[in-house]
Parts: sequence; C-alpha cells; structure tokens
Amino acid sequence: MEVVHVRCAGLDVHKATVVASVRVPGSRRGERYSETKTFATTARGLTELAQWLIGHGVTDVAMESTSVYWRPVYAVLENTVHVILVNARHVKMVPGRKTDVRDSEWLAQLLECGLLRASFVPPPPIRDLRDLTRLRKTLIRERGHHVNRIEKTLELAHIKVSGVVTDLMGKTGRAILQALSAGSDDPDQLAEYAQGLLRKKRAALREALVGRLTPHYAFLLQQHLALIEALDTHIATLDARIDEAMMPFAEAAALAQTMPGVAGRAAQAILAETGVDMTPFPPPPTWLPGRASVRVTTRVRVSDSPPPLARAQPGYARHCSKSPGRPSARNRVTTARSTIG
Repeated sequence: MEVVHVRCAGLDVHKATVVASVRVPGSRRGERYSETKTFATTARGLTELAQWLIGHGVTDVAMESTSVYWRPVYAVLENTVHVILVNARHVKMVPGRKTDVRDSEWLAQLLECGLLRASFVPPPPIRDLRDLTRLRKTLIRERGHHVNRIEKTLELAHIKVSGVVTDLMGKTGRAILQALSAGSDDPDQLAEYAQGLLRKKRAALREALVGRLTPHYAFLLQQHLALIEALDTHIATLDARIDEAMMPFAEAAALAQTMPGVAGRAAQAILAETGVDMTPFPPPPTWLPGRASVRVTTRVRVSDSPPPLARAQPGYARHCSKSPGRPSARNRVTTARSTIG
C-alpha cells in the first residue's frame, strides 16, 4: 500500500510500560526500517521516549485509548510530535492483522498507510474543564444516592414523612431530619418545623411522623446527613472553580444558552465535552440545490382473507388453485416516482 506517513510510530500503552515501534525509511530505496523499544511510564521514561522519537525523526504517532494510561503519554508528546488517539475497536476492525505481530508494530503499519481515524482530544483548557464538570456530576449523583438511602431509612423506621414533604432536602425536610438524627421522635414537636405552605399540612405531618425511631436509625440518618453536607460543600467549591475555568469561554457559553432547554450548567457540560472549535467534527450532510428524482416505495396493506360473500361464490376454490404463484395482497408493493425540488 502507499505510504502516507513516512516517519511514524505506534505506541502500545500499559500501566507501567509503553512499547514503541517506529517505521522510517531504510538505507535502500523503497525499504522500510522498523525498530521496537520499551519505556517506563514514569516521567523520566516518557522523556526518554520523546527523545527517542525525535532521534528517529518521527512526525506522527498513534496510540490506543487505554483507560487513563494514555493521558500522561499524550501530554508529554503532544507538543513534540503529532499524536493521534485511536479507538481500539476501530483498530481491530481493520483486516489483515497477524497474531504474532505486536500491537505497537500493527499500529505503526496502519498509521503508515493512513488507515487510522483519530479520536477527538480537546486542548488542555477544555480537558481540565471536562475533569471538573465530570467530577461535579459524580458528586451530584453520589448526593442523590444518600438522599435515597435517607428515604429508605425512614421507611424502615415507619416514618412516612416523604409522603407529605416532597423535597426531603428542603428547609422543612432538612430541619425534620436533623431533629430525627438527634433522637427527637415527638410528632407534635417535629411538625412545628414545617415552613411555608407545609404549615397547613401539620396534621398530616404529625400522622406521618409517628413511627419507630430507634437509636440505630437515628445514627444512620446522622451519617447520611453529614455526608450530604460535605458533598454540598465540595459541589459549591467545584462550581466556583468551574466558573473560573469558564471565563475564557464566556461568549461561547452565552451562545450555547440560546438553545432551548440549555441553562448555565448544561452549557458548561456541553462545552467541556465538545470544546468551542467545531472543525474537528465532520460537517452535517447538506442537500444540493436542484431537482432530484427519488423512488418512493409504498406497501399496500390489504386483508388477505376475502369477504364471506366472495368465498360463497361457485368456483372460488378452483380460481384460487389456478394461481398458486401469485403473491399475497399483503406482500404487493407499489412503486411511485416523486420529484423533490
């Protein structure tokens, strides 16, 4: 096959080592020289890898996206050579791989012939923003798990407060939970924590708060509430950090919020995943001007069974037996030609 990248390399990244294979022009015309070497994934080992690639005059490097192990290697090499990150599934779909060929050598051969498709890797500021937004999403999800565990604990204690208070983490719900975690189980006293419109439901609250609160359940509520408060603090800190990281992209965030249903937090998550530069993504398909003839196929759905009156006519059975090869009315397909202008 035609050589697209003259001086290239393939990297097989592991947790402790990275195997690199280079393919460069050989001493004879048309000959290709290949060399494979293993480096450690420490800072010193990756520096030696970069120097080794520069020594061979490598301009393009390909590696698979192996867990998070590729990220330090990419960060060291991205300012030295052109690095492309490829999906392991796409590499395995290319035919012709031999079982005795190393992954690094196979990647180098595919890159040499231009058979690899690069994955999208955003610039460092967007990667940092992505780490922050994904961590915030994880913490919010973990907070929701603890809220669900609080509701489970209340059910085990025969306390049906969630049937009256919609938001357990609201002002009324949190005040009641704090009192329950402290060991207070007096329904009349707990119902007085109702605020706003819930004060009209104090009778229903008293009925729902009659339960079996043991010291064990009070301890569980105390632990979950402490974890939720800690998560709230971390989420607030992350929000401030994300707002600071979003300052260079304020214009793009404002533009993203013009889309229906996209608020501030959603705009931050979108920009963290896609970035502000759309050139790495393929353009959407467009319709060319002019007229095009399109074949439209429609299926006519007709009942297979004839009406009872037709079946009663003389000779009906003989008529059906004469045309055994005729397709069923259900399978008849009519074709029409329409023009799109």
